[in-house]
Amino acid sequence: MPQMQIRLLGELQLVRDGAPILLPQSKKTRALLAYLALTGRPHRRERLCEMLWDLPDDPRGSLRWALSKIRQLVDDEDQPRIEADRERAALNRDRLRVDYLDIVHALQAADSLPLHDLQQMAQALGSPLLDGLDLPNQEIFQAWLAAERDEALRLRIDALRRICLHPRTTDKDAVKWLRLWQGSDPVSEEAAAMLSQTLKRLGRAEEAAEAINAYKRAAEQAGVAAVADLPERAPMPAATETPSRRSLLQRQTIGFCLTADGVRIAHATVGDGAPLVKAANWLNHLELDWQGPIWGRTFQALAAERTLIRYDERGNGLSDWDVAEISQDAFVRDLETVVDSLGLRRFPLLGISQGCAVSIDYAVRHPERISALVLVGGYAAGWRIAATPEERERREAVKTLTRLGWGTDNAAYRHIFSQTFMPDGTAEELAWFDELQRQTTSAENAVRFQDAFGDIDVRHLLKHVHVPTIVLHARHDQRISIEQGRELAANIPGARFVALESRSHILLGHEPAWTICMKEILSFLREHSVAD
Repeated sequence: MPQMQIRLLGELQLVRDGAPILLPQSKKTRALLAYLALTGRPHRRERLCEMLWDLPDDPRGSLRWALSKIRQLVDDEDQPRIEADRERAALNRDRLRVDYLDIVHALQAADSLPLHDLQQMAQALGSPLLDGLDLPNQEIFQAWLAAERDEALRLRIDALRRICLHPRTTDKDAVKWLRLWQGSDPVSEEAAAMLSQTLKRLGRAEEAAEAINAYKRAAEQAGVAAVADLPERAPMPAATETPSRRSLLQRQTIGFCLTADGVRIAHATVGDGAPLVKAANWLNHLELDWQGPIWGRTFQALAAERTLIRYDERGNGLSDWDVAEISQDAFVRDLETVVDSLGLRRFPLLGISQGCAVSIDYAVRHPERISALVLVGGYAAGWRIAATPEERERREAVKTLTRLGWGTDNAAYRHIFSQTFMPDGTAEELAWFDELQRQTTSAENAVRFQDAFGDIDVRHLLKHVHVPTIVLHARHDQRISIEQGRELAANIPGARFVALESRSHILLGHEPAWTICMKEILSFLREHSVAD
């Protein structure tokens, strides 16, 4: 065990051999220590000066003084922890424990954790991150601190949700944690619904009604639409079925079909049982996705119960890249070609992201073929139609960056997408997705896809969707806002909406939201399997 620990939850503390060390009175020096400890990487001296010191105060001298004070506190005889040269400074975290980061790593490393560990994490995260270390006059530092506190709150909500869904949590115990969850996230539909249902099972009907009323009041104050039949929307407190070993060893069969305009479309089939068709979306690659860390677990879970059918849309993956047309209409024709070539008569259709618009379009054109519709992270109107002028300008700038840098060895251009698709991905997942982009399509096609997505508009079709539909969307999706997901559900007759607690546009297998998402999808498909 390391001899030194930095405690960031609550007031900043430095502990050696179990005894607290007296910290400098300078608040900025303590803020510098906290910043270096939490970020764990080298920073330019100029950046540190900008964050913590005003220009008239000799910021470089102040930084040198602060680093010297921190060095006296954290350096051991055999372990110098402050690493600084003329350009950069860092804190070496070897053999140095940071309480907050221990929790972050534990929650990210495993889908399931012992109930006692989760309870301890939730309680620890109840203390404000770096309590009392605000620097209101240092705008850059304060903005960073606010963002980190938001992330700490998200982690606490994650831990609370896991406790409430844990199979060893009884209804009586769950009430406490559900109240903490609702208090941390008052507009969470899941928290309010689960609390209401749990209280009803305990015979506490008045408290159950108040839980829903509290949610509705919070939703009204936040300016979001409350779900009317909320108590029926709660996930059951049981783990999602995970893929069996058999499903993980399954091999997919890849074939090809030809569209009317001469484009070769690649499709893959894997699994047993009734079919489930996934509409293609941008950045798919049948071979790389199946075994990769981003999509692999999702597709394997679906193939454990169904015959999963996927395909790469034109200009993308194993399908033809050199194509004359990339458009919404062409995407729908590609789907028509695949299902017709496989002789599918009736099937549920899964759309993810841009694939949702394709699925909606197909369901309206061919209602007799669709038994159920599953829409994840989707939208009805593209960025040229629905976005603000500022967002449209940003999208145009990204197109320029894509054209210039997509195929180069510098992944920074592609990182623009990976960071917004999955902001909580691990370094390995982000690096894999960066490389996937280059292998999936060309720079020219990447720009053409972005153009085509901007022009998508299926809003007029939503009222004509007359098949059972479930819409799932991450509450804090960094790519497509939850309001766009709500629009789908609000305008498709009878559609069910499920909000997921995540920032990801692509849900990752280690996220609690992934577990809930897969449970909802598989349950919905089972419910409507008779009609397949």
